[in-house]
Amino acid sequence: MIGTDVQHAANLLKAGQLVAIPTETVYGLAANAFDDTAVQAIYKAKGRPQFNPLIIHTNGLHRIEEWGMQVPEKALALANAFSPGPISFVIPKSNQISDLVTAGHEYVAVRIPNHPLCLDLLSRLDFPLAAPSANKSGCISPTTAQHVADQFGEEIPYILEGGPCTIGLESSIVSFANKQIQLLRLGGLAKEKIEAVLNCKLSIEHIQNNENPLSPGLLSRHYAPTTPLYLESSVSPTSLGEPTKIACIRFQQYHPAIPKENQFILSEMGSLDEAAQHLFMAMRLADAGNFNCILAEVFPPHGLGLAINDRLKRAAVAS
Repeated sequence: MIGTDVQHAANLLKAGQLVAIPTETVYGLAANAFDDTAVQAIYKAKGRPQFNPLIIHTNGLHRIEEWGMQVPEKALALANAFSPGPISFVIPKSNQISDLVTAGHEYVAVRIPNHPLCLDLLSRLDFPLAAPSANKSGCISPTTAQHVADQFGEEIPYILEGGPCTIGLESSIVSFANKQIQLLRLGGLAKEKIEAVLNCKLSIEHIQNNENPLSPGLLSRHYAPTTPLYLESSVSPTSLGEPTKIACIRFQQYHPAIPKENQFILSEMGSLDEAAQHLFMAMRLADAGNFNCILAEVFPPHGLGLAINDRLKRAAVAS
């Protein structure tokens, strides 16, 4: 059921039920992060491997401290600059957080989402919400309530309708584990903006196939459509067969070898922010078409282009 009743969503979560929630990044599949049974229900519903940890969400830094967790000074600087917003911090967990949330790690990813309905919901709860993306494990992340309903149907008691996501990519994740600062996931906040606040450069060389991750979003195969997806940097359209059976995801210009009606332009204005917002929707539409494969352009390697390329790389088949 899709609706806008925040109190109904809060009551379900207090009762240990699952609720799909809107955020500015993507829709999340939420449950009480203090309740092992509720957290287990997230893994079961998504078909998610339990070694893949979850992010917890709350409505303010003061709540994180109330639950026994300390925010490191540099993380506090990022939070003051960008929270609420599309950034998560990996910090030492407290005993109140279920070990299922962290996949047994001593650190947990936390964030404050920038969505009014979600913040309203979080303010009515005396616990944080564990909330990975509200999709089946490995599939394309949802950016509308209907995307969630299409995948889960009646499996989820309630989907809180908050409109289309304004960012469209999952949060960037910065780790402060072991007193080291690492960018663990490229996401909805540009790497350059994070570096400007931290006054240091962050490597992305370590962001690769990771089968024992400290944070979500690092598995080698992720965000994937059913239709095989290839990167333009790896294959030529002529090697993929009949052009009329190829869908194409591009930044702002059409591919000359593919029919225009088969193509999804993410930003005619050349805005990487707009392209990020439209990426998962374009992947869904291409996947729903009667195409043999999807060909995706590699985006400029700066700003949110880095995160877009990360998602496309993890969605692509080996070539």
